[in-house]
Amino acid sequence: MPIHFYFLNYVTPATAGFCTWWTFFEYSLNLTSELLMAVISIQRHILIFQPSLLNTRFMRFLLYYFPLLSCLIYPIIFYMAVIIFYPCNGTQWDFKNNLCGYANCYLVYDRILSTFDWGINNGLPIVVIILANIILVIRIIKQKHRHHQHISIRKQRRMALQLISISSLYLIAWLPSLLIGLGQQLISTTFLAQFQLDYTLDLIYLVCLLLPWICIRLLPGYTVWMRNQWHHIAVVHNRIRPI
Repeated sequence: MPIHFYFLNYVTPATAGFCTWWTFFEYSLNLTSELLMAVISIQRHILIFQPSLLNTRFMRFLLYYFPLLSCLIYPIIFYMAVIIFYPCNGTQWDFKNNLCGYANCYLVYDRILSTFDWGINNGLPIVVIILANIILVIRIIKQKHRHHQHISIRKQRRMALQLISISSLYLIAWLPSLLIGLGQQLISTTFLAQFQLDYTLDLIYLVCLLLPWICIRLLPGYTVWMRNQWHHIAVVHNRIRPI
């Protein structure tokens, strides 16, 4: 839908119903992505340092499956309440901007709900993702020093770069929009509004575009596999055959 908008430079169909469901789907998917990454970043600490906590079925459900399931259910319930069922006449939509100008009634007219959404729903997971990944690298290095284990500088550097790259991606994608969004709720609704619509909100799409490639890089043996694939392609293309 964003690609369709950028191709035409206007929203079509230009109806309140289309904008309502578009924002519902996009907000839900964005929050689900944030919450899943935040929960996984915390669970990684348990899996590495305290795996015994997951030995029983109840604890596995409580600490592993239930948080992940909540990340899928909570965004749908929350945005269904504040977008689908929120009383609104639908005249606030802007059909000349992406996502109908992000002009949901709860964002435009309800300061408490909008501040909660920007600060808690979207802001808090970003803080958790950044801190959890940075602290994980520090804990692993400190533990190996404590147990006098041999530390592979190359391995530690690779792990640190991968985890910090995830944190940096979410930081770059979300922080400008979050700061401007909170400014609009606390200072003025017009605070950097056009700049946000034209630039910072589009940064959020970086998560969808780049995160899969970062996750692929986390897979063990991926670099070796890719090197072998490229080598195989080069050999096939350079093979000499009689004419």
